[in-house]
Amino acid sequence: MSWLPASDPDCPATPDGAVETVIVPRSHDIGGFEVRRALPSRTRRMVGPFIFWDQMGPGEFVAGQGVDVRPHPHIGLATITYLFEGLVLHRDSLGVVQEIAPGAVNWMTAGRGIAHSERTPPATRAGAHRLFGIQSWIALPRALEETDPGFAHTPAEALPRLEDGGVALTLIAGRAFGLASPVRTASETLYADATLAAGARLALPRETEERALYVLTGAVGIAGARHPAGQLLVFRAGDPIHLVALEPARVLLLGGAAMDGPRHIWWNFVSSSKERIEQAKADWKAGRFAPVPDEREFIPLPE
Repeated sequence: MSWLPASDPDCPATPDGAVETVIVPRSHDIGGFEVRRALPSRTRRMVGPFIFWDQMGPGEFVAGQGVDVRPHPHIGLATITYLFEGLVLHRDSLGVVQEIAPGAVNWMTAGRGIAHSERTPPATRAGAHRLFGIQSWIALPRALEETDPGFAHTPAEALPRLEDGGVALTLIAGRAFGLASPVRTASETLYADATLAAGARLALPRETEERALYVLTGAVGIAGARHPAGQLLVFRAGDPIHLVALEPARVLLLGGAAMDGPRHIWWNFVSSSKERIEQAKADWKAGRFAPVPDEREFIPLPE
């Protein structure tokens, strides 16, 4: 178990320098809705397979407004949509139509190519509503970069949970804390969501090769340093990492095995090959991606 009791003399202390990198996300406004991007950054491109990390909101919409991400393409990655508040309607070129609710997982594998849209459902748009969540991308191993596209939805109630010592933890993907998520991954991946009461403590799994912690709300202390909301903390491999909630907090743990080589990222495309990205750009511009049914709009290739 990786819970950290309030006092345990056998737990090794978090060493100085265990927090290798602190990333403060870049914020930008997309039509009145704030997005904060932590990955990729100038100081860190990936953590395990995670190559893209966006905090969406929290944002409020008046009746009649909402999110409208028109159809756009992906290759070489899997997308994960994980919400805390609000609803998003997913449509893709496989014909999948899936509404995602808080705590559920939408895992879309792009592989050799897929297109999808993300919009506020019509019923939600009819009244005032909020949206708050994380959009992340997982780079696929080289052997699976050109796999067939696919989609998997896992409802919130199917994800394993633990509650103890003021910590409530949901394992989104991978194996940790004595739990195993049903979400199928392409490589060794760790993704967990934890809420901590003030003073609650948690020890992170040491066996995961690359680990990071995103402080969503509140503040946590690690090795005597205070880390407030809006920071992505990347840890040194192998070190014992213990955190304490300095106030009620919510954190997300992400990481996994190091990828099998560097990845190139351009717009919505990820690949180990620059030439493959150029091909994807040409394919989208020429309309060679399969369309999203019942969608007439699309996002043009950036020039």
